[in-house]
Amino acid sequence: MTTDNATTNQAESRTFKAEVQQVLHILAHSLYTDREIFLRELISNASDALNRVQFEMLTNRDVRDPDAELAIWVEADPDKGILTVRDTGIGMTREELIEHLGTIAQSSARAFVDRIRETSKASASEIIGQFGVGFYSVFMVADKVTVVSRSYRPEAEAAMWESDGSEHYTVGPAEREGRGTTITVHLKDDAREFAQSWRIEQIIKRHSDFVAFPIYMGERQINQQKALWRRAPREVEPEQYHNLYRQLTLDAEEPLLHVHLSTDAPVDLHSILFIPARRERGLFERRIEGKIKLYSRKVLIMEEAKDLLPAYFRFVEGVVDSEDLPLNVSRESVQSAPVIQRIRKTLTGRLHRELNDLADSDPQKFARFWQEFGVFIKEGVAMDYENRGELLKLLRFHTTRGGDELVTLGQYKSRIVDGQKEIYYLMASSLEAARTSPHLDPFTARGIEVLLLHDLVDGLMLSGLREYEGLRLRNVDEADLELPGEVEAAAPQISDEQFARLAERAAAVLGERIKEVRASRVLRDSPARLVSDEEGLGRQMQRIQQVLGQEVEQHPRILELNPAHGLIAALARRVEENPEDPVVTAGLEQLYDNALLLEGLHQNPAAMVPRLLALLEAAARK
Repeated sequence: MTTDNATTNQAESRTFKAEVQQVLHILAHSLYTDREIFLRELISNASDALNRVQFEMLTNRDVRDPDAELAIWVEADPDKGILTVRDTGIGMTREELIEHLGTIAQSSARAFVDRIRETSKASASEIIGQFGVGFYSVFMVADKVTVVSRSYRPEAEAAMWESDGSEHYTVGPAEREGRGTTITVHLKDDAREFAQSWRIEQIIKRHSDFVAFPIYMGERQINQQKALWRRAPREVEPEQYHNLYRQLTLDAEEPLLHVHLSTDAPVDLHSILFIPARRERGLFERRIEGKIKLYSRKVLIMEEAKDLLPAYFRFVEGVVDSEDLPLNVSRESVQSAPVIQRIRKTLTGRLHRELNDLADSDPQKFARFWQEFGVFIKEGVAMDYENRGELLKLLRFHTTRGGDELVTLGQYKSRIVDGQKEIYYLMASSLEAARTSPHLDPFTARGIEVLLLHDLVDGLMLSGLREYEGLRLRNVDEADLELPGEVEAAAPQISDEQFARLAERAAAVLGERIKEVRASRVLRDSPARLVSDEEGLGRQMQRIQQVLGQEVEQHPRILELNPAHGLIAALARRVEENPEDPVVTAGLEQLYDNALLLEGLHQNPAAMVPRLLALLEAAARK
């Protein structure tokens, strides 16, 4: 930023930094739709200034105009094409005007510009407030903007900032008696609708109805102001919940569920929490984590309170207000306040109950919730021992029953076969891979249902889910499974001697990648599978590390071959004819790779392509 040598009590011209100029150019010349959001941004900034001075006055009465009403005034002059937004907030000094209005953090400006380039002009206004450029949206409608401000500090002088959206702006002294800020917007000719009172009121009702301070036009207050979460749930209409959610998140889609809680024991608490319809908020808002605003006695003390819910509920949006938080609590110490733990316990319990009620009353809506947020609940099973019982009721699984039906652990238990004392699960890289796994052969033959686990987080979940109501969870790839029920074994197509020669050849080809080769007692329709005699949790964490791209040492497993399968019989006969047959070598390599691939453990599937081509060529020559 460059300056001339003017003294601080004179007006001086300054030059915007390059990144600010780029943002201003985009806002002034490229965005033509949804221009009304500039007023939302100005009112939001005024509300923030009022929050800040209100917070300051909790511990400091040595401020300018301590008894001034905390409010926002909006005035329109349609004849002159001027709109004015005035507040009694914290105000700014000359230096703060330069700092806040003459500068944007370079990273924020670049991120905004990059995002605008990726979006359509019609939708770009939805993201203006996310990059610290909200004030500059006024240049979508303004030829010139004048800001006059006086800081809350008693000794501070009033100052002025002015810009026409070009590369220069002016700062200098000004006349203003009271604390706060006045923004005067000189509207462009094609934006004079924003000097019409009815239009201003329409915009405020749409975007700023629940601002915590009164917004006046003349002597009339035009926003509701009374916070929705401070009302009784019976007084609130569904559309009002949606409007609040939209103001909090900029997400145009209705939330999947809202939870309105108002209690005075064991803690005074007024809260509205929202579960979004989707994990990602809106078309351009790609964040997953929600934000919960925390108020103490109607005073905003934290924009994003991360400790009010367990981490696995981090997708929840909302507002929490409590009379029990002391007014002089600092933002730094609020996490350690005992009342926070009581609020956390109350909110967490209520969310568990609401989600379980939703599962009972509207299974289709709960299925949508599970599709978007089920992975978070699985994380909670591993992390939240205290609430594990409630979380277990929320778990849903695909199983070998097929179709899209999602099954609870309770439903699974009600369908176990005679003699079954364990819950069986299979882990795979995808649902499709799970359904074609060779491990399912003996379970299908016996009519035993198997849970199909295919999410990355499933390995973590199982660390906290070892048993359910007396039934131990058991991985179907374990080597020593003893299954209930009797099934007639499939007849081998080769002799024991033929199988022994094939097994010897397989051990030589695969070497240290396998522990041993043996005939399977359980395979029926599949030629081979890999089984493990290791502890299950280690294998689950191995899978997570691999999917995360970390170096993972593959522990050798046992290769089971099915002597009743035609492919195994054909390979055994080839070995009998020619122990060094290259087709046998390629076939055994491919069987091993197929088994790794189905379990999601293959580290380089592309390496199989040359071998597959060679096998196809050999088959074509026959």
